[in-house]
Amino acid sequence: MLVAFSVAPSGTGREDGSVHDAVAAAVTVVRESGLDHRTDAMFTTIEGPDWDTVMDVVKRATEAVAPFGSRVSLVLKADIRPGFEGELDGKLERLEAAIDAL
Repeated sequence: MLVAFSVAPSGTGREDGSVHDAVAAAVTVVRESGLDHRTDAMFTTIEGPDWDTVMDVVKRATEAVAPFGSRVSLVLKADIRPGFEGELDGKLERLEAAIDAL
């Protein structure tokens, strides 16, 4: 399954509103999980074998953000497709092939 998520604190007290330190803490949890992942400007997407494995990483990443503010916001989108692996790259490869075929 693939899960794309974005987690950020609010109520940080920072004048510039930056949350990069908190996001760095969350991404560190993801990287240390050993799951395949990709981070872009808006989301981190992780791929894992099942709900429990993936949601454990999301939970720990969310908990890593908590000390940076008085609240935490979590946005999550999941692609649940049993029996498929390698979809973090596979979906993009199929998209590129479709674009090339146009």
